[in-house]
Amino acid sequence: MKAFTADLKELAEENDDFRRVVFTGQHSQLVLMALRPGEEIGDEVHSVDQILYAVDGEAQAIVAGDRFAFEKHDVVVVPAFQRHNIVNTGDEPFKLFTIYAPPEHPAGTVHHTRAQAMAAELVEV
Repeated sequence: MKAFTADLKELAEENDDFRRVVFTGQHSQLVLMALRPGEEIGDEVHSVDQILYAVDGEAQAIVAGDRFAFEKHDVVVVPAFQRHNIVNTGDEPFKLFTIYAPPEHPAGTVHHTRAQAMAAELVEV
């Protein structure tokens, strides 16, 4: 497996897809996300750890019932099995990248919209 190198900030800023997997390794996965104004990731729980990093925009993070601002340059670390959600509270797209350890989605996954992501998750179950 080759190393992945990129200007991650630039990739995240240019990404307009709800979810775009850019790297999947044996033990981790790097995913770009973009939330439209008012859009949310959706209330979810993973069996893997997740690190989310805000690249641009304003959002609210909800983790295990606690709510807090999630803005440019902030990080949120969600341990496995913690219920969480991210909601774009700004007027512009909220751009972020997230790292799952171990991987959560099939390698190469691209969901242009949240609706596509939700439909795919129903099929995967």
